[in-house]
Amino acid sequence: MGEVRRFVPKSEQQRARLIRDPRAIYDSAFPPTDPVREQRDDASANCMPIGAEVDRGDEEVS
Repeated sequence: MGEVRRFVPKSEQQRARLIRDPRAIYDSAFPPTDPVREQRDDASANCMPIGAEVDRGDEEVS
């Protein structure tokens, strides 16, 4: 089957970037030392609502 692409509004992409960039800076300055917290952060990222997903163009969507 063909690849399915979903339109993501620019405002949603900017919102995701405004959340992602400061979080990366904070995590680089204060690395998480609690492995349970890291697992919880990963789990919450996997359970985001469909409307919050952002297509960055570097991943395949099936």
